[in-house]
Amino acid sequence: MQKIFHLASPPEQYLADAAVLCCFDQRIRLATNKFLESQGILRPDMIVVAGGARTLASPRNDFERDFILEQVRMSIRLHQTKRMFLMSHSDCATYGGLAAFDGDRGREARHHHQELQRAADLVKANFPELAVACFFVNFEGVHAVNTEPSE
Repeated sequence: MQKIFHLASPPEQYLADAAVLCCFDQRIRLATNKFLESQGILRPDMIVVAGGARTLASPRNDFERDFILEQVRMSIRLHQTKRMFLMSHSDCATYGGLAAFDGDRGREARHHHQELQRAADLVKANFPELAVACFFVNFEGVHAVNTEPSE
């Protein structure tokens, strides 16, 4: 092999600050990275797939959901992960984009809230030891989504 790029990266094992499930859409990458940094998530185990949290909330098939759950399991086992961030975003193509909500951003946000709730419930059922937080990213920022039962 020929070395074509040099970067000194620490070889030591690490503990993950969180496992983060998010979409691979380039438009949200900068916001996601800056947000994680602002939350002190400097060593995330990133699970980056089309649709992000949708793969747990409304998977296309059992394989998709099971694959993501296995990635979370590996993060816990290999890097002692204690937190999980579930993320979805506006105009996500796996949902049909904003057009699927007739351009209604409020309707889209409400739908994503429900999806994040389903994803959080699944994660909590499979990994009760994990603290789960949910976030919706739009083109103005990142919004916390409360998925705790109201009293």
